[in-house]
Amino acid sequence: MGSIDTLHLGAAFAAAFLAGAINSVAGGGTLISFPTLLWLGLPPIVANATSTVAIWPGNVGSIWGFRRELKRAEPRMRLACIPGAIGGLIGAILLRMTPGKLFEHLVPFLILFAVVLFTVQAPIQRRLRLVHAHRSRGWLVIGFLLLLLVGIYGGYFGAGATIMLLSILAILGMTDILEMNAVTSLISLCINGVASILFIVAKLVYWPYVLVMAVGALAGGYGAAGVARRIGRTMVRRFVIVVGFSIAIVMFVRMARG
Repeated sequence: MGSIDTLHLGAAFAAAFLAGAINSVAGGGTLISFPTLLWLGLPPIVANATSTVAIWPGNVGSIWGFRRELKRAEPRMRLACIPGAIGGLIGAILLRMTPGKLFEHLVPFLILFAVVLFTVQAPIQRRLRLVHAHRSRGWLVIGFLLLLLVGIYGGYFGAGATIMLLSILAILGMTDILEMNAVTSLISLCINGVASILFIVAKLVYWPYVLVMAVGALAGGYGAAGVARRIGRTMVRRFVIVVGFSIAIVMFVRMARG
């Protein structure tokens, strides 16, 4: 891309600000930041990589916020970041190998998949409270393999990965939602961190947007969270769902016309 104007930078900052605020309350901020970068003219793979790198500082903030809960979590649960990081690397490599045209056709399906996951997050969590947790070594191995797969998805695209991580941790025996959020934040930090390094090395990142979006995401997470909480978690979730489905429909229509 060539030079960008202040309006485009402002739009990128606003999208990241909103994404940071949404992530602090309900999750799903990527469903705002990624499509915005597409609208701003970035190629799909570059938009995906740029969004991952730009929103990554929010994971650091989450880890700091959940530092006490992370210390309380079982050590073996903290080890879950290892398969997550390996998966994140594999997913990022797969994205790097994916032809741009193919990924462009995959984008509507990936967004739709992420929105559906986000939509069913609450009922899934309610059902998981009734699931008998398994803490044996065999189930731990299965859980870590599932975490590897989620890491691959997270490194490749990422939106909606949080609900998958929470589901796996619940099945593995974690019951404290704050500890689960802490471990999920750690795994996400590793997945996105490893993927970000590869994206940067592969020169897939558009830095002018990354810099303003990183500031926006941090500001949104800290400054707008209070406003979002006053609006209510339910209203924020509904907003993300409506926007996500609308974007998916627009993407499918554009693909059909193209």
